[in-house]
Amino acid sequence: MTAETLDTPAVAVPTATPPHPLREFWGYFSANHGAVAGLMVIVGVVLVAIFADVIAPHSPYLTDTTVALKPPFWQTGGTLTYPLGTDPIGRDILSRLIYGSRLSLMIGIAVVSISIIIGTVLGLVAGFVRGIVEIFIMRLMDIILTLPSLLLAIVIVAVLGPGLMNSMLAVALVILPHYVRLARAAVITETSKDYVTAARVSGAGPIRLMFKEVLPNCTAPLIVQASLGISTAILDAAALGFLGLGAQPPSPEWGTMLADAREFVLRAWWVVTFPGLAILITVLAFNLLGDGLRDALDPKLKR
Repeated sequence: MTAETLDTPAVAVPTATPPHPLREFWGYFSANHGAVAGLMVIVGVVLVAIFADVIAPHSPYLTDTTVALKPPFWQTGGTLTYPLGTDPIGRDILSRLIYGSRLSLMIGIAVVSISIIIGTVLGLVAGFVRGIVEIFIMRLMDIILTLPSLLLAIVIVAVLGPGLMNSMLAVALVILPHYVRLARAAVITETSKDYVTAARVSGAGPIRLMFKEVLPNCTAPLIVQASLGISTAILDAAALGFLGLGAQPPSPEWGTMLADAREFVLRAWWVVTFPGLAILITVLAFNLLGDGLRDALDPKLKR
């Protein structure tokens, strides 16, 4: 070996730094253009709901029978004062749609929050305890799943009484089994892994294993299901409102707006078209968002 060889400095080989988790997540999420479009629509609906007091041109409860069933501004007889027309008692449809976004988002978020909290706890208990407790919980969830969801919600609201809160509780119960089954399946998968065994050997109790070790690794499927569950909650709540079992008049809830206008559908198309489009677009946006979250959070789908 020559002196020149000994004096040659070592060349540092650059190491590739792993991408930031959020940057990696956005890379997979943004590859789904439908999910990005859904996210933009949801952000728009949220902003409209937050600033409804500023955006809405009229009060959603203000009636004026002299302008009842005014058509949209681009039709003969329409006016820019009521851009999307008025309903049978002269309330501005655009204002009611804007304020209705608040109710719809509140329903979706509240219902999913109740279901995901209770469902996750029941799924963790069923996955850890096993035995008779697991059998009881899962058979109860199977019974709920065997019943048509809307019919079950109607029965529950009929027992509790019509109203917004009771309809939210009914929808939360209807979608509860999905979170229980997801949480239980994830727990059974995770408990067989080495990190759980190591935590158990180190003296971790059942509560710590459930909520500190296993639960953080089960959140991906629950987040995806939650985004899809919001759309289901909005749709079911609108169906109950249409049947007169959900939010009661004069609340500007989209399903209730459809119910109030169904007898005028043949001579005033706008009173049912715009609330229906609001439900359609919002539900579709949440479904597209759920697809994007699944692509970004499921390791099996990452390319």
